[in-house]
Amino acid sequence: MENSSMPSVPSKELVRRAENVRLAATGLWQSSNQHRCSALNGMAEALTSNFKKIVDANSEDLDRSASEGLAPALMARLKLNEVKLEDAIEGLRKVAQLPDPLGLRQVHRELDKGLVLERKTVPLGVLGVIFEARPDAVIQIASLAIRSGNGAILKGGSEAAHTNQVIINALKDGLSAADVDPNAIDLLTTREESMALLRLDGIVDLIIPRGSNSLVRFIQDNTRIPVLGHADGICHLYIDAAADLRQALDIAIDSKTQYPAACNAIETLLLHKDIASSFLSKAIPLFEEAGVTLLGDDVCQSYGITNAATEQDWSTEYLDLILSVRVVTDMGKALEHIRQYGSRHTEAIVTDNQEVADIFLNAVDSAGVYHNCSTRFADGFRYGFGAEVGISTQTLPPRGPVGLEGLVTYRYHLRGDGHIAANYASGNKIFSHNDLPL
Repeated sequence: MENSSMPSVPSKELVRRAENVRLAATGLWQSSNQHRCSALNGMAEALTSNFKKIVDANSEDLDRSASEGLAPALMARLKLNEVKLEDAIEGLRKVAQLPDPLGLRQVHRELDKGLVLERKTVPLGVLGVIFEARPDAVIQIASLAIRSGNGAILKGGSEAAHTNQVIINALKDGLSAADVDPNAIDLLTTREESMALLRLDGIVDLIIPRGSNSLVRFIQDNTRIPVLGHADGICHLYIDAAADLRQALDIAIDSKTQYPAACNAIETLLLHKDIASSFLSKAIPLFEEAGVTLLGDDVCQSYGITNAATEQDWSTEYLDLILSVRVVTDMGKALEHIRQYGSRHTEAIVTDNQEVADIFLNAVDSAGVYHNCSTRFADGFRYGFGAEVGISTQTLPPRGPVGLEGLVTYRYHLRGDGHIAANYASGNKIFSHNDLPL
């Protein structure tokens, strides 16, 4: 998509399909919480019934993509084996068990006698989600959309075409079985459709891109629809002088190697000068054993890292078993490095000094800031959200892994009895602004 010209004008057929999604979403929003939960359980049952078909379709996509030379990071994201599929289905069931995000009264205020204001949570409307490689994203996004009363138009990458189609068919079957309009979710299959999706302002309320930096940047630059997402996942781990080295080694290895293709894997390791030598003497063999290529600054090279890090490495998201390493004189320099090169995704510190940890947690302006744990915990499922539609690195909410709470907005309801503003402007009446129980 990133190499294409301006987005296409939507065809009448695409507009019709999008309007059907919006109509189905309206009905979904007006349905009961129990009905939406039943829909998710129906979707889970349908996925379970089509388990082998989904895995076989994914094997076909993997074989084709391997022959076409798909990048290793994308191949890792494309793979949907039995374990990952089981996790995705379990996540769907957990979303069904979460509290209802709709109809929550956030404000209840009597402005004057008989004039009562309420603010209640409502769905966003229709989500347009464009993603690369990860077919399990179809399950996560659909489950969160349905649970929050939203419709979803999804466009996956061509590398996952067979897997996505089998999954969406199963999900629609599950919705139908639960007496929910299956038009609430739709799958786009062509590049032209995904380009035209960006022009559906007025029908689509939010675009969520999940993919490469170039994909996200292109979408942000070529739509009037609000965009939620992140362009980079340049995450850092800072090992402080007061760190427990054994703990630091475990966290560093996990943060890089547990799933290097993920956006929450670290790309840069920052080491306090007082522990750099002792840490690297133990870490280099462990990283090498795990297949990680280390790139170091001059000090790191003097401690045994053989490959030099360039200026470009500090701002590179490898999504691979490559890690840049820099020695800093103090935490201030670590914070300065993160401010300059970070993507405001997830950063972590390892230290036994609580005061230093608190300064780090409060000073780093990222969606997630961790103390003595792996950056790989930046995930909606691991946060207890059941699933996520993506991770947002913007300052305005929602931020971090976006679950149900990020897919609702609110609406003000004001009930009166013939009240008019002129009476208050003239001073004949005054506001009481009396807060009532929520």
